[in-house]
Amino acid sequence: MHWLAKPGDGIRRDWLKRFDARYWTVDFARPAMGSVVTTAADALRIDAAFYTASDLVGLIWESADRWDHPLIAYETRRDYRGTRLSFRWRSEGDCRTLPDLDGPTLTIEGRDASGTPKSWYVRLWNYAEGDADDAMIALDFDAMDGGFLLPGEADPVWAGDIDRMFISVVPEGYTREDVPLAAPGTATVRIEDVRCDGASSVLEIGDACLPPHRLRMAGGYDDSYTLTPERVLGNALKLGYRDWFNHYVGMSHYFRLGWDGARFVVAGGDPLNAPCRVWHQDFCARAGALGFQVILSLSYELFDAHAPEDWKQRAGDGSPALTGWEPPSTLLSPANEAAMAWLRSVAEAFAEFEAPWFQIGEPWWWTGFGADRTPCFHDAAATAAYAAETGLAAPPAMADVSETPSTAQAAYHAWLGGKLGASTLALRDAVKDAAPGIKVALLFYAPQVLRAEADWLAAVNMPAAWAYPAFDVLQLEDYDFVIEGNAGGMRRARTAVSDALGYAPAEQHYFSGFVLSAADRHLWQPIAAAAEDALKRVAETFVWAFPQVMRDGFTFFEIEEDTALGFHDVAFPLALAEGASGGPLFSTQIVTSVSGYEQRNSDWAQARLRYDAGPGVRSEEDLAALIGFFRARRGRAFAFRFRDPFDFSSNGMTGTPSPIDQMLGAGDGVRTVFPLVKHYGEGETRRITRPDAASVRVAVAGAEQTEGWSLEGGAVTFETAPAGAVTAGFLFDVPVRFAEDSIEASLQGWRAGDIPSAPIIEVREA
Repeated sequence: MHWLAKPGDGIRRDWLKRFDARYWTVDFARPAMGSVVTTAADALRIDAAFYTASDLVGLIWESADRWDHPLIAYETRRDYRGTRLSFRWRSEGDCRTLPDLDGPTLTIEGRDASGTPKSWYVRLWNYAEGDADDAMIALDFDAMDGGFLLPGEADPVWAGDIDRMFISVVPEGYTREDVPLAAPGTATVRIEDVRCDGASSVLEIGDACLPPHRLRMAGGYDDSYTLTPERVLGNALKLGYRDWFNHYVGMSHYFRLGWDGARFVVAGGDPLNAPCRVWHQDFCARAGALGFQVILSLSYELFDAHAPEDWKQRAGDGSPALTGWEPPSTLLSPANEAAMAWLRSVAEAFAEFEAPWFQIGEPWWWTGFGADRTPCFHDAAATAAYAAETGLAAPPAMADVSETPSTAQAAYHAWLGGKLGASTLALRDAVKDAAPGIKVALLFYAPQVLRAEADWLAAVNMPAAWAYPAFDVLQLEDYDFVIEGNAGGMRRARTAVSDALGYAPAEQHYFSGFVLSAADRHLWQPIAAAAEDALKRVAETFVWAFPQVMRDGFTFFEIEEDTALGFHDVAFPLALAEGASGGPLFSTQIVTSVSGYEQRNSDWAQARLRYDAGPGVRSEEDLAALIGFFRARRGRAFAFRFRDPFDFSSNGMTGTPSPIDQMLGAGDGVRTVFPLVKHYGEGETRRITRPDAASVRVAVAGAEQTEGWSLEGGAVTFETAPAGAVTAGFLFDVPVRFAEDSIEASLQGWRAGDIPSAPIIEVREA
């Protein structure tokens, strides 16, 4: 089950000191790199890598929490009056010190007392006691001035309306010019003994703590580099994620750079930049201490601006493979040995962090994105290697994947698949040699490969070299199929992993996600459904990805108290149901403090129905019918249908259904499956899994459809993907079971007016 939490939904609250070390962030403009980690409850460390004379890394505190899940975010409060902050500053390496021109400066962004946007630049040295690289800083937000020289240049700070503030760290060679430094530099700043006091020094923060569940978390460094690892893992833990954390090292923030005379490209030697190395050491150590098995994931994807030109996959016209990100990434050619050797060195470097698992993520020959479906199979390294190994020239390039390959092209495609397979096995072996005992998984992205209009792509991007037992686990990702409602594509993906590649369910993981835009929050419904289905089929299931879970408030939970062994598709006797008493039930935990204040936590996003069928017994025949039905269900063992006498129709509560009662979704010409739902007031949407099949009516764009669709369980499946709003009307039952394994009744007692009790509880279904 899941729900999408919004700001204000959290009930349990706690208190947080402003400027808590866990909640600082870093950011910067390329090519600079930076990271922040906590080193104690009141201390943090900032690492920076500098390449140009204009590089700046900022340590940031934001008044509004943009990063945490709504249930555990801190409150937005822009008034810092009555706040005092102090800390110890220690710096080392290639950076300006406190007294220097352009030395560490606190930039405060907000509005002045009149509401006019304004920034103040507070030179930390003006509030320091100590040495240039080791001093105590004391800042009183009620008595603080911007300006370099005080009091002559004083610009009094008005702290009543601040959006954010950041402390700048720049290289010694900082001139604001966009030119390479004489040599790249690194710096480390330690901020320790952080203290905040005063009347406004405390913030309210969400204190939700969800029960552990079986869904696992997946995230990535490109999305989380700005946060402390402690904050990332703390979010996951409080939201119930346990045991596994899949972490993609990204394609744009981990590598070290060098100047090639024209631009910065990935450098030889140690492939990792210093901030990345420190962040991942901290992340892996903390995750392990919390009981997470970390899977470090590396792909063939690389930030295009820093990729050597001859490493890139290319189309027949020489254009490079470019993804849909902005700015774009490119794909490294499996046929380019220099590129593959560098990638292996990256894998070996990450293996040093002692994560128990490593993932080779989505390796493929690029076949386009969006409307551009041009295969990128003809980089110079690939065509040269093909000629050298086969004695044949590479065949003419295909312009689009929808074309049918010629015999020569098919042979070339098989060779490309072999190169891809060999490169992944070499990467696997490099990791295992660097970290004996580590396990290696491969993540297969099915929608890029298993396409109905281009079945030949499997020869290129699903090589036989991947067949079991090449990898310890085969991980499947198919979110394009999921969000499109493409049930056929999902089936092809599962068949490929199980049959073609030979991985049993125990050697499979499944990745469900993701929602790129906040405007597409509705996509969490099919994503969650796919994840819940996978939890029944494979060893582990992951939700992709961490930043979207935080942004949209995705909240997953499992209800384990249902003990029914199966489902009998029979209806509870209607005469008894009409006399039953009961209704919707919620679960709320209430804690009362010694001062009398309450904290309330709602465990369920949706009500669960609970009824007592006993009041429906009005005769000895009714009692016999109840006992007979109870025995056939073996008490709690088997669930069954129950017609809620107060709510059983899509039209209001009990009205006659029409085909336009409930919106199921927007038909986009791709999606074919639309689960039945009923919408209630204030945003609650209820999944309907047991409709009365004979009552279901369906419409597309307001026009009723009498054919071309079928009802599969609780979902409408179209033969041809519809275009237009899909609506439906229906009667429905509730899946329930008996809540107890016994019925206490006696004929003499019943005749004396005693009503037997037969409690019934709703069973959650995916």
